[in-house]
Amino acid sequence: MRTTLAATAALGLACAALATAAPASAADGDAQLSVLHAVPGTTVDVYVDGALTLDDFTPGTLAGPLPVPAGSHQLAITASDAADASAPIIGPVAADLKAGGDYTAVAHLTAAGKPGATLFANDTSTVPAGQARLTVRHVAAAPAVDILAGGKAVVSGLTNPKEASLEVPAGTVSAAVALAGTTQAVIGPADLPLGEGTTTIVYAWGSAADGNLALATQTVGGMQQNPNGVPAGTTGAAAEPAPALTIGAVLGVAALAGAVVLSRRAARARA
Repeated sequence: MRTTLAATAALGLACAALATAAPASAADGDAQLSVLHAVPGTTVDVYVDGALTLDDFTPGTLAGPLPVPAGSHQLAITASDAADASAPIIGPVAADLKAGGDYTAVAHLTAAGKPGATLFANDTSTVPAGQARLTVRHVAAAPAVDILAGGKAVVSGLTNPKEASLEVPAGTVSAAVALAGTTQAVIGPADLPLGEGTTTIVYAWGSAADGNLALATQTVGGMQQNPNGVPAGTTGAAAEPAPALTIGAVLGVAALAGAVVLSRRAARARA
């Protein structure tokens, strides 16, 4: 059975209401890690420190965030259904995570079209009232690009695997990606809802030569100015869940992910 952690997380959320939330101090020393699969046409497995973490991970899928202990970790991306992480197609890649940090590891193509990986640190600093942060990351097999808003370049000459950020008024922005120095969109235009106090991260991924360039988006929330002045970033498809729900969801994901892995390995043993 083909299962990704993103699908498992949905089931974990359903179990969250039944889980007892751990105290906030349980997260001390952790970092938040999300993983984006941005290599077209290749279903993969993802191993963290030698343990199978994402099974049958499909292109365009964003998994996480999950709490990971701060420190150095090894991420390896293998062919789908590999027996272990001994023969990765990408990596192993060292991921040095700081306590309280928010990160996204991206498996993607280099500008030359070779499989690679980049670890990005997500900006969780406070955003001024009424504003939102837009971050664009170039992880496609393509030359330098410009990011267009209203037909004009707001980011110019972005190369793989670089990123650029700007603060803009909260609201909906129509954005497109064009080859540097041109205004002919190669991706988009797409309407991006930018919530106040959030960072919306847009990934340009795929291959220009193969004609499969695409966009992926990620939201990090909780950075608006508030009376307590303490930003708390949350990454993934749904921003700003309640802390108790987040902890319960992680417990549910861990249990279900373990069941999936054991079931898969048992099936292999019977084969």
